[in-house]
Amino acid sequence: MRAGIVTLVVAYVLSQFYRAFLAVMAPILNTDIGATPEDLSSASGLWFLAFAAMQIPVGWMLDNIGPRRTAAGLFAVGAAGGAAVFAMAQGPGHVSLAMALIGIGCSPVLMASYFTFARIYEPRVFGTLAGIVLGVGTFGNLIAALPMAWAVETMGWRETMWTLAAISLLVAALAAILVTDPPPLDHEGEKPKGSVLTLLAIPALWFIFPLQLVNYAPAASIRGLWSGPYLEDVYALGPSGIGWVTLVMAVAMIAGNFAYGPADRIFGTRKWVIFTGNLLSGLSLLALWQFPASGVVQSAVLFSAIGFFGASFPLIMAHARAFFPPHLTGQGVTLINLIGIGGVSFFQFLSGRMYAGAETASSAPSAPYEVLFLTFGLSVLAGVVIYGFSRDSTH
Repeated sequence: MRAGIVTLVVAYVLSQFYRAFLAVMAPILNTDIGATPEDLSSASGLWFLAFAAMQIPVGWMLDNIGPRRTAAGLFAVGAAGGAAVFAMAQGPGHVSLAMALIGIGCSPVLMASYFTFARIYEPRVFGTLAGIVLGVGTFGNLIAALPMAWAVETMGWRETMWTLAAISLLVAALAAILVTDPPPLDHEGEKPKGSVLTLLAIPALWFIFPLQLVNYAPAASIRGLWSGPYLEDVYALGPSGIGWVTLVMAVAMIAGNFAYGPADRIFGTRKWVIFTGNLLSGLSLLALWQFPASGVVQSAVLFSAIGFFGASFPLIMAHARAFFPPHLTGQGVTLINLIGIGGVSFFQFLSGRMYAGAETASSAPSAPYEVLFLTFGLSVLAGVVIYGFSRDSTH
């Protein structure tokens, strides 16, 4: 079981990498195949859209065929296959196709871990375990920053993507060998029935859904894409400079995941830890909107604050999981993941359109990014207000 969990965590490191590596590749993809920031925003949005669309099927697969075949099969076909398509890309359309395939491949790996935790460990430690997996997995953000910039400059971006395809295929093979499915639930009498509709009928979840929709979107969008064009346009940074700033933000995101994990047990509440953290994330976004070109250091600090305080996903998952029926655990965790990743996808597509409109309306280099930061900030604060009416749970 432990070897299988480690393999799933390695796959999740790659998943985090794949959602973030476009930021440092943006300049060279623009030069080589004409992929503009708007094109890459759409491609990144497709990654999250494909990932989100797979969550309901993945939930059913986890509950019915187990995490081993679900994770290994999809990761081999989607992640490895998508990286290979990316390596052969001749234009923005090929990049979009590749990112959609990679999103499908990455869709089960985190939820396979969470499903296993929910089935074999006590509920009170779920948030801590979820935070550890996210914290370790977020090292993929580190690899997608300065190391990725180095690999692209040293090997070339196509050779780098072929290497990633081979690594992804190897991890999928290890998952097929090492991942162990949890024992089936022992039902007395008739097996309980239910579906995602059963979960949607639980009133307590509806005060959690809006914050989950907007919680991860700013950090994912900024770290995964917009930090690159922003730092290039406003501060004239190249791949190495972008790599350093995104590396700092990635470290903050890792620290945030580890900090949030046990916070409910430390403070005796999940709700108010999540509420406070996301309030600070929203205020950091508004500060970035108010002072968009005040220096690389200040921008890096605010990026880091957004990454750290916006890393409440494991605790939001633990909060929601307290209301799931045991036999719908797989579909429950994937439903929450669907909402979070679906929110990222929506904001990626929206941000691309907003960027294009703001770029046309003003010649100031920071103008398009001010619109993005304001939109992200107000969305997070709206989610926080609704979440304030939720029912706390620490079990």
